[in-house]
Amino acid sequence: MTHTPGWKLANAVADHDEATLLTLFAPDVSFKGLTPGRVWEADDAVGAVDIMLGNWFEAHDHIDEIVTLEDGDMVADTARVSYRFNMTTPDGPRTAEQQVFYRTEGEQITYARVLCSGFRPL
Repeated sequence: MTHTPGWKLANAVADHDEATLLTLFAPDVSFKGLTPGRVWEADDAVGAVDIMLGNWFEAHDHIDEIVTLEDGDMVADTARVSYRFNMTTPDGPRTAEQQVFYRTEGEQITYARVLCSGFRPL
């Protein structure tokens, strides 16, 4: 089965798989994210991965399961993936959802806009 870049993104984040994310994002990806209280930006793959795994889903945030994963919707040249994680954090059980609109060249994400619910108590 062939998986979309959006599916790969959701699973790489869930697995804290930095290597996969670094190859999934184009070296010059245009990345912007919105979380409760902050706007995040990166203009390269290393910066985007640092935001996602170094700030949003840190090593101590264990993602227990992907609760939902909706993938495949297109808005012209822009794809959408939506996923929700249940996780265990130092503050206890949490859930978080992200909506990602992205564009690709080949299999690499060149443009990503991420909206995050923030970590919500379960």
